[in-house]
Amino acid sequence: MSSQNRFIAEDLYDYILSVSVRDDRHLERLRAVTRDLPDAGMQISPDQGQFMGLLVRLISARKAIEIGVFTGYSALCVAQALPDDGRLVACELNDEYAELARHSWDEAGVAHKVDLRLGPALRTLDGLLAAQEARTFDMGFIDADKENYAGYYERLLRLLRPGGLIMIDNALWGGRLMDLDNVDASTVSIRSLNESLRDDQRVDISLLPIGDGLMLARKR
Repeated sequence: MSSQNRFIAEDLYDYILSVSVRDDRHLERLRAVTRDLPDAGMQISPDQGQFMGLLVRLISARKAIEIGVFTGYSALCVAQALPDDGRLVACELNDEYAELARHSWDEAGVAHKVDLRLGPALRTLDGLLAAQEARTFDMGFIDADKENYAGYYERLLRLLRPGGLIMIDNALWGGRLMDLDNVDASTVSIRSLNESLRDDQRVDISLLPIGDGLMLARKR
């Protein structure tokens, strides 16, 4: 849902990309490969990917979780920014997408940082909690099935250390949240989570109009 910024004029967005995005051949190649897929719109935008990498560096993250890998672009952005001994637990259901992601990580030389977990993400997160990994992660990114966003958020909050950062994609959902007559499950889930975060005193928040909306929640 985040392949193109919809909240500013197209020419201004093109300018932002032209003066701020520092690309490399691995990111460019993965975008090109993903562009031809039926679900290409699920890939995050280049400026969002670069911003996420900057956040990794700003908080000196060493251990991160991603929920929803798709073809691996956001994971590649994060893994490139992690230190060489960093770890990214990447949760994905689709074997075919995971294989594309693996190839891109190998090609970029970051595969050793990525711990790919195939299967339901809630099960993976519960497994990490059972393995006594609570309060050991620095960062989490949620970009998967919207109906489970609240469950992902609550588990990530337990897994993150104080000062850790949760990034939630599709927080503006193409503007559909403002239509209160829209009660499809995904829309209701995102709308409800946004409203609950507003009042959640466990975190500091900021909602940014980048990509399809990126909600940041810093654990207090």
